[in-house]
Amino acid sequence: MTNQVCLLGCGFVADLYMRSLQVMPGIEVAGVYDLNSDRLKTFCEFWKVPAKASFDALLADAPDAIILNLTNPSAHFETTKACLDVGRHVYSEKPLAMTVEDAQTLYDLAQAKELMLASAPCSSLGEAAQTLGHALRNNIAGTPRAIYAELDDGFIPQAAYKKWLSESGAPWPHEDEFRVGCTLEHAGYYLGWLLSWFGPVRTVVAASAETIPNKEGAGPFAPDLSVATLFFENGPVTRLTCSITAPHDHSIRIVGDKGVLACKAAWDNAAKVTYAKRMTIRRRLLENPFPRRLKLTQPTHPKVARWGAAAMNFMLGPAEMFDALAADRPCRLSNEFALHMTEVTLAIQNAGEHSGAQKMTTTCQAMEPMTWAQ
Repeated sequence: MTNQVCLLGCGFVADLYMRSLQVMPGIEVAGVYDLNSDRLKTFCEFWKVPAKASFDALLADAPDAIILNLTNPSAHFETTKACLDVGRHVYSEKPLAMTVEDAQTLYDLAQAKELMLASAPCSSLGEAAQTLGHALRNNIAGTPRAIYAELDDGFIPQAAYKKWLSESGAPWPHEDEFRVGCTLEHAGYYLGWLLSWFGPVRTVVAASAETIPNKEGAGPFAPDLSVATLFFENGPVTRLTCSITAPHDHSIRIVGDKGVLACKAAWDNAAKVTYAKRMTIRRRLLENPFPRRLKLTQPTHPKVARWGAAAMNFMLGPAEMFDALAADRPCRLSNEFALHMTEVTLAIQNAGEHSGAQKMTTTCQAMEPMTWAQ
């Protein structure tokens, strides 16, 4: 049986989903809709997928299809709610909603209707994240004591972003990106990994600011730098930094009693995961300068070739939803996971200068490892 998805929105990110679909047998596109009819026509002709005449038509057709909500973030709440109202499972691009209150409303509706409500990013299901999780469970570096995670993208307002086009020709939506903010757009890439390993964050202590004024487009613009200290219920203290100001750095380092686990590329499912054992040489304490690469022993998941900044399979999340439905089991990307990641991310983004310690009101479970990573 072929599983079906419907794409709501066909802007820049939609092409990344279509590229991923090419390596995921057994999943097909049942329909696509976008408010921009010209964009819809171009996208559907490029990828040879069926266009729908309206949002209502998209929802009415293929009733078993999962809706991939790829609309602009400001439209996520309204469109996801409409999908849930008619009984459709939803996989939403990040963020789930622009406020915690709206995210909670979506969660409550999904729970009441016994529907799945998952949120991107799904890289926590990918090989790099699962390899690190396997190393943590097997105590490779000893008890983890601290984590440093960086999601810095360089001085983006000076980048040639007007030349950034998707495969089917959609421009990178710079105004929307600057208004939504790099924290809401990117924090989930490592926050999802952390929540999958350790479960819920208890307290967020963060600061955020707009460090680059006068960005192109209509504001107001979100903070372009945030620094957060995360206190987990059952995990190490973590510093998470997001910016479109500092030089590019997508690394994560997990400092354990015996050494350091590391990965340098959050946006690459197949990124190297390494372990550097700590040692003392002639009274000098250091980590091994030639770290050992860690690999899982069995095949993992289909990979997508690098395109632009990313080498990620964007369809791992929807595929997990289909697998959960078929096996009648809880989805690893649970409704609680989506809600909690949204609350933590918004706490970081909106921290400003004086928010201090923020106690989280939502929770989630650590994620069951993928079968190939157990």
